[in-house]
Amino acid sequence: MRHDRIDASQLELTEKVVTIKRVTKVVKGGRNFRFTALVVVGDRNGHVGAGLGKAAEIPEAIRKGKEDAMKNLISVALDENNSIPHDYVGNFGSASVLLKKAPKGTGVIAGGPARAVIELAGIKNIGTKSLGSNNKQNVVLATIDGLKHIKTPEEVAKKRGKSVEEVLA
Repeated sequence: MRHDRIDASQLELTEKVVTIKRVTKVVKGGRNFRFTALVVVGDRNGHVGAGLGKAAEIPEAIRKGKEDAMKNLISVALDENNSIPHDYVGNFGSASVLLKKAPKGTGVIAGGPARAVIELAGIKNIGTKSLGSNNKQNVVLATIDGLKHIKTPEEVAKKRGKSVEEVLA
């Protein structure tokens, strides 16, 4: 598995803000407003991460979310069609995201939160379906979970002690 730390300083990362929420806390003197930003970063070449930032101002929340996302980068296995090698269902909380391999020319078929992750990962052809919860944060994290668990045929062959041809047959 590719769960070794990825050095974000070596990558040219693009960021995308998925959602900004205003959170209110009622205190003795009135209401306190704070902001929560869900940010996805990726290099459009097989690396993607998501993070959450919380602050009193929106730009500060986005900056913190980007920093958090850079700490949580993962590598994504891509095939020759810029798709994924096999289908998988990623889960996080009650959100599930079905990731389906697609042939060249299909494009990205995905809803808003999942699309942000897929595009920044550099996947060009994929079909996705969000199942269960529609919570944006959980859908993003479920998509990342699914991408994290996808393996190349080479990795599966090595793990099973077989050749790539035997695994693909």
